[in-house]
Amino acid sequence: MMEPNKDIWVFGDYRNYFRNRVTLQILARATELAARTGGEVCAVVFGHQVDEFVSEYRAHGAGRVYVLDDPALKQYSIETYTFLMCRLVEEFKPETLLVGATQFGKEIAPRIAKKLGTGLTADCIDLAVDEQGRLVQTAPSFGGNLIARIITPNHWPQMAIIRPGTFQELPHDYDAQGEIVPLVLPRDLPADKIRCVTSEHRPSRKRKIEDADIVIAGGRGMGSKGKFKKLFELAELMQGEVGATRPVVYANWIGHDALVGQAGKHIKPKILFSFGISGAIQHTAAITNADFIVAVNKNPNATMMKMADVAIVADANQACLGIIRALKERIRV
Repeated sequence: MMEPNKDIWVFGDYRNYFRNRVTLQILARATELAARTGGEVCAVVFGHQVDEFVSEYRAHGAGRVYVLDDPALKQYSIETYTFLMCRLVEEFKPETLLVGATQFGKEIAPRIAKKLGTGLTADCIDLAVDEQGRLVQTAPSFGGNLIARIITPNHWPQMAIIRPGTFQELPHDYDAQGEIVPLVLPRDLPADKIRCVTSEHRPSRKRKIEDADIVIAGGRGMGSKGKFKKLFELAELMQGEVGATRPVVYANWIGHDALVGQAGKHIKPKILFSFGISGAIQHTAAITNADFIVAVNKNPNATMMKMADVAIVADANQACLGIIRALKERIRV
């Protein structure tokens, strides 16, 4: 068993940097945790010509950045990147390794944990440190019905995958002086079993709900799948995205990607419209960072109505149709 130091490592996932800020969000939380443990917050970056991202990580909380910059790493390889991270962990012995829940992070983190013989908590919605200095990893369980708090007491590094949007990134610090540690690519890299012939980046036309400024969320109070679809029309008029509660997703009114809740996405829109949502804890826990909430519900005593900045006692479907008509008339004018 390794004897780790107190450092907290954050794996730098920059491949979709300008739309996905999860690495910066994790660095912010790691800074808070390190203040309690006495360790250093470190980012780890693999790739080629990555100076821009190294500077960004320093400016957002990384006191040290380990950098492997080499032409051989320009093309992402799961085997190479896994090998390199495991080698560095074994050499520098950080106590904690945190990875964002991107497609990239979800692919590489389990492989790293397996090779290092340690535990891994996926889909974390919070991180804390207990009295013994151990990382407490909070994640939904059993479809969001339970919230589990998990520790890794006997193996290192403590590893967790964190949802995008869970934490708020720190302001850009233009005077940051974090240390940069350049590393040399080892000669014993494993031969890749898969060779990439060509690649093409095709960004999604749809904005992720966790990045949307306006979210139109609907619950069972919309009445039916057909009526729920009106939320998409409203979202298009408002240039927003559609979210949903767990019962709606489980009823197949909308896909799981739209789930807002402990078992889904945490959102932080400037404006959240809530139609026919009562306000179960699984849902409300994921919307606490919304700047302004407008709730529509027949029940004035619903939890969602009490949370709202503006609460409208009305039928959710009828209110939605009314807003759509008003917006269309304004557009015609």
